[in-house]
Amino acid sequence: MKKTFIASIFALTALGAVAHAEESTSCDVAKDKWMAEDALKAKLTGEGMEVRKIKVENGCYEVYGIDAKGGKVEALYNPETGEQAGTAGAD
Repeated sequence: MKKTFIASIFALTALGAVAHAEESTSCDVAKDKWMAEDALKAKLTGEGMEVRKIKVENGCYEVYGIDAKGGKVEALYNPETGEQAGTAGAD
């Protein structure tokens, strides 16, 4: 019983760390250096993604779409470079 309790505490701690990491992703880019949403959409479309929605979250572009393999995408992108900065949390 003691081992189960300790394992449960460890698992909850690990899940909390993952949630915190997801929440703390941010992009620190001056607004005048941001690429246009249309430019990011064109870049991702060129990489095979079907972009459904783009919004701003924690200074990053948050993109929702479908990848080339048909998988759901919820990711954060650096607004200056268009590179993926992390994964987005569920709405």
